[in-house]
Amino acid sequence: MSGRGSPGAASQGQDAARLLQAIDEALPQTQCRRCGYADCRAYAQALADAQTTINRCPPGGAEGVRRLAALTGQPVLALDPQCGQEAPRRLAWIDESACIGCTLCIQACPVDAIAGAPRRMHGVIADWCTGCELCLAPCPTDCIHLIAPPHQAQATGWEAWSPEQAQQARARYARRSARIEQERAAHQARPPVAPPSATEPLEQPAQQRKQAMVRAALERARQRQASRD
Repeated sequence: MSGRGSPGAASQGQDAARLLQAIDEALPQTQCRRCGYADCRAYAQALADAQTTINRCPPGGAEGVRRLAALTGQPVLALDPQCGQEAPRRLAWIDESACIGCTLCIQACPVDAIAGAPRRMHGVIADWCTGCELCLAPCPTDCIHLIAPPHQAQATGWEAWSPEQAQQARARYARRSARIEQERAAHQARPPVAPPSATEPLEQPAQQRKQAMVRAALERARQRQASRD
């Protein structure tokens, strides 16, 4: 008996892959997690597997629900209020006078739309921001605010977002995810750091360690001198 799968099974697999891709492309790729899934791709997979409903994406709005209905065969539904409401798109804006450069917002942004460095003021790349709001909660100084994009104050759903913007956001999210995975793999590949000995200072700045070593050396010299006397 051949170990190869049947042509029917292969065709079904291809159809499932095409459906998943079509659903993923119908989502706005804001990666906001309001749907309850880790990212847009995870929500698309759940929809393709008929494990969830099509009304869990507020950024896509009512138009997004209609697109998903056409792809999945599910009936058009009102947005699930537990996931949020369709509303005008907003961009993150950082009040630099209150920013302490903690980088927590940079770590939270799923599409690398925040630029900055530790202990330096951060700024939002407006053209890249998806309005996901994930940077708000981690900010310890509440210096991140949402503002309306120019000329789109009242636009919602796909009227405020384009397929091109969605594709660009998906690509940035994919690059960021790949980079994080590479960093994680590199960290796991590093040899374990030996724990400090009982006589070694723990987690002290270089100057404090140096001072401790000097004091220890002076004490040893004092003890040797005392033993000679």
